[in-house]
Amino acid sequence: QVQLVESGGGLVQAGGSLRLSCAASGRTFSRYAMGWFRQAPGKEREFVAAISWSGGSTYVTDSVKGRFTISRDNAKNTVYLQMSSLKPEDTAVYYCAARNTLYPGTKQDEYDYWGQGTRVTVSS
Repeated sequence: QVQLVESGGGLVQAGGSLRLSCAASGRTFSRYAMGWFRQAPGKEREFVAAISWSGGSTYVTDSVKGRFTISRDNAKNTVYLQMSSLKPEDTAVYYCAARNTLYPGTKQDEYDYWGQGTRVTVSS
């Protein structure tokens, strides 16, 4: 069982930056691939970024490429999403997810554990 707790969300002006963190419980964090998803108001939850167990492989969706970076620190059981050049369309609740395999996926049903989410609001 893995418990995930996101933090770092908030209100930011367009063009600003935020770093989201996701702290995981358990001693086997390094064996999980991790992902970030987001759900904007009135829309379905969508894939944002993912990272392999070692951090050696990362993936980001096209809409955030060049602006968002995913990373992880296995010693701290934490995965991060560094967001820069934020746009109003990035406004959403951001969810951290863990997949019980070494390599990540981009689909929600590929993930086994989910956090409660952290809200990001980007004002224009």
